[in-house]
Amino acid sequence: MFNYIKTLLLLLIFSTLNSGLLIAANKDSFNNNWKFIREQAPLSFKIEEVIANNFNDDNWEKVRLPHSAKLEPLPVNNQWQGISWYRKGFEIPASAVDKQLLIEFEAAMNFTQIWINGSLIKEHQGGYLPIVVDITNLVKTKGENTIVVRLDNSDNEVTGPKPLKRLDFNMYGGLYRNAWLISKNKLHITHPILQNKVAGGGIFVTYPLATEEKAIVSVQTHINNLDNTTQLHVVQEILKGKKVIAKVKSEKFTLLKGKGHTLKQDLSIKKPNLWSLDHPNLYALVTKIYKGKEVVDKETTTIGIRRMEFKGTSFYLNGKETFLRGVNRHQEYPFIGYALSDNAQIRDAIKIKQAGFDYVRLSHYPQSPAFMDACDSLGLVVLDAILGWQYYNPSDDFRNQMFNASRDLIRRDRNHACVMAWEVSLNETQMPLEFREKLSAVAHEEYPGDQCFTAGWMAEGWDIYLQARQHRILHKNSGHVEKPYLVSEYGDWEYYSNNAGLNQDKMSKDLRFKTSSRQLREFGEKRLLQQVTNVQEAHNDNLNTSAFADSYWVMYDYTRGYHPDIESSGLMDIFRLPKWGYYFYQSQRSPTKMYLAMVKIGSYWQKDSPLNLRVFSNCDEVKLYLNNTLIGTQKPDENTVSTNLNHPPFTFKIDAFEEGTLKAVGYIKGKEITSDIVRTPKQPKAVKITIDKSSVALASNVNDVVFVYFSIEDENGTLVADYAQKINLELHGDIELMNVGEVKAEAGIGTALIKINSLEKGFSIEANTADNLHGSYEFGAL
Repeated sequence: MFNYIKTLLLLLIFSTLNSGLLIAANKDSFNNNWKFIREQAPLSFKIEEVIANNFNDDNWEKVRLPHSAKLEPLPVNNQWQGISWYRKGFEIPASAVDKQLLIEFEAAMNFTQIWINGSLIKEHQGGYLPIVVDITNLVKTKGENTIVVRLDNSDNEVTGPKPLKRLDFNMYGGLYRNAWLISKNKLHITHPILQNKVAGGGIFVTYPLATEEKAIVSVQTHINNLDNTTQLHVVQEILKGKKVIAKVKSEKFTLLKGKGHTLKQDLSIKKPNLWSLDHPNLYALVTKIYKGKEVVDKETTTIGIRRMEFKGTSFYLNGKETFLRGVNRHQEYPFIGYALSDNAQIRDAIKIKQAGFDYVRLSHYPQSPAFMDACDSLGLVVLDAILGWQYYNPSDDFRNQMFNASRDLIRRDRNHACVMAWEVSLNETQMPLEFREKLSAVAHEEYPGDQCFTAGWMAEGWDIYLQARQHRILHKNSGHVEKPYLVSEYGDWEYYSNNAGLNQDKMSKDLRFKTSSRQLREFGEKRLLQQVTNVQEAHNDNLNTSAFADSYWVMYDYTRGYHPDIESSGLMDIFRLPKWGYYFYQSQRSPTKMYLAMVKIGSYWQKDSPLNLRVFSNCDEVKLYLNNTLIGTQKPDENTVSTNLNHPPFTFKIDAFEEGTLKAVGYIKGKEITSDIVRTPKQPKAVKITIDKSSVALASNVNDVVFVYFSIEDENGTLVADYAQKINLELHGDIELMNVGEVKAEAGIGTALIKINSLEKGFSIEANTADNLHGSYEFGAL
C-alpha cells in the first residue's frame, strides 16, 4: 500500500497544482496580512466605522488564512458562536490594471457580508461553498484598498441544520479555507460560480464515450467579452505529462462587447488511460482563448476519463461491476476546527486510501477543493453532499438556499473524476416528496446527460437510495430494493442506541457503552476489539443486501455540538492515530503488485491482554509464534460474521499469558510474505517523537498544520500502552502549538497539533515528563 501511495503522490501534486489553474490570468493567494477580531459586547466600534478605509485596526490580531475564529478545547463543550470580523488592506498590482478583478473565498462560516472600500457588495448564506465577488469597479488601481468581512456562525434558519445544542457535529467559524485574488483580461473564461448559469459558466467537461479503445472528451467553454467587439478562437489541448495527445481549434468568431458565448468542442483520444480505483489516471486539459495570435486567457483543468453507470442495482466503473467499500468523513481537526491546510486535507485523503477504502461519503456538507483534488489523484470515489442534517424549513428562503447550494456544489465539483453522485438531500430529515424531486431535478439540470446521479435519504425522489443500517434494522427491511442502494452509515448507532434494534434496550447502560463501537484508544484492548467485532459483523451483513456500496461511520473521531464527549466510533481517533478497526479494513483489500500484503497483531501483549488473539491479514494463512515457539497455523476464521468477507481475521487461542514476543507471519500460496511483531512492554525509558507527514512534505508560509506524536517507549522501542501522564513541550523555531490544554499521553501516545509558520530556519521540539523521560526532534533549515 505504501509504495502505491508514494506513486500516486506524483499525480496528486500535479492535480493540486493544476486543478482550475489560471495561467494567462493571475490567481494569487489572498491569505496573508488579515486583521481579525471576535465581536464582544459592548461593541467598541460601529459598522460604519469598521468598514471605512481609515479605521484603526492596530489592536486587532494579525492572522493568515486558513483561520479559525476560535481555538476550542477537547472535548468542545460550548463551541463559540457569534460575529467575527476580518479586515485587509491590499493594492492592485500594475499587471492587473484594466482587467477584471475577482476575489474568491473557498468558504466562510456561515452568514457573510463583504465590503470593499466601504461599499457592501455581497451577502452570502452558507458556510461550505465558494463566495466569488467582482471588485473591478470598486477598487483603486493606485493606493491601498480595504476589504472587510463580517461573519456570523450563529444558528441559522435559512442554511440549517438544526441548532448547535442539538447538532451531531460542530460547524466552527472563520475564513477557514483559502482566499484568492483573480485578475483576468476583459476577454476571458468565466467563473462558474460568479456566472450563475445553468449547466454553464467556466469550463464543463463530459465524456460521451469512454472505453479502453476510444474516448470523446466534450468541453464546454463559456466566454465573456467586457472589451470592444472582437474576433477570437478557442484551442483545446489534452496533455499526458508534457505531451499533447489531442488538440482541437475552433473557427474564428466574433463576440460583441458585453456579450457572452458558450462554445462546445470535442476531442478524440485513442486508447485512453481511464480513471479507475487502482489506476487514477489524470490528464491536463488546457483551454486557450486567442485574440489574433495572442493568448488572452488560459486555464488548465485536471480531468480523469471514466464512465460510471448502474445496471439494475449494480454499479459499473468503466464497464466493470464494482463494489465500493467506503467510509464517512468529517473534515474537522482538534482545536482549530475546520481550518486545515491543503496539505492536511491531502493527508486525510491518503489515510482513507491506505485504510483499504475506495469510496468516501462527504458527511454532511461540501468539503475542501484540496480534498477533492486528492480524491481524484488517489482513486477515491466520492459521494458529494450539500449541508443537511435533521432539519427542514418550509420557508422559501430555506428551500431556495438548498436549491442554490446544490447548483453551486455541482458547478464547483463537476469536473472532478472522483464524483460518483450528488447527495442533494438533507440527511435523516423528513422532506416533502416534491422538495426531494426538485432537488434531484436541479442536479440533473446542472449536469445533463447520463452521468449524473442523485442520492438521498428516503427512497423516493433520487436515483440512489441512501439508508443507514440502523434504519433498515429498525424497520425490518431486507436491504433488497429495486433501485441502486447504498448503506450510507453503519457500524455505530445500531450498537450504541437503546432503540436501534440490536437488543440494547435489554442491556444496562454501562454494558451498552462497553459493547458499542464508540471506543477511545484509552479504553483498552478489549473494547477496541469490540469495535472490530461490530464493524466486521455489520460490514459482513451489508454484503447480504443489494447495496453496491457501504460507508462505515466514521473515519475519524469528531466533536458534537450537543454532547460533551467526543464521538469515538472512528477507525482513527481525532488525532489520526489508528485503532484496530483500521487494520481490519486494510486487510479487506486483496494484495496485488500495487497493494502490499499486510499482517497486524491486535494486541499489546501484556498481562491483561485477551488470550483469544486476533490477527488481521489479507494473506491465505498465518503462523503465530510466542517467544519463537509456534502457537499455531491458522486459516481465516469461518463463522457467522465472516461469510461474505474477502479476508476474515485469524483467531488464535492461547492457553496462558507469557511475557515476551509475539510474531505473526503471513503466507500466500505457501510462501512467507510479511510479518508483524509485538513485545510485552517493560518500564518506560524515553519519548519518541514522530511527525505525521503521511508522505506529504511540510509546507512553509501556508499555515500547514501537522500532528506530532510523543510515544512512550521502553528500552526495546516498544510502546508502553498504559502510560497516561502529562508531557511537557518546548518548541523552538517559527512554529506554534495549537493545543488548548495540556498534552497528555493516551494509550501511550500524546499528540500535539503544530502550525508551521516558516521552515526557513528549521525547528526543534523537546519533550519531557515528570518521571524524567525525554525526547527530541529536529527539522533542519530549508
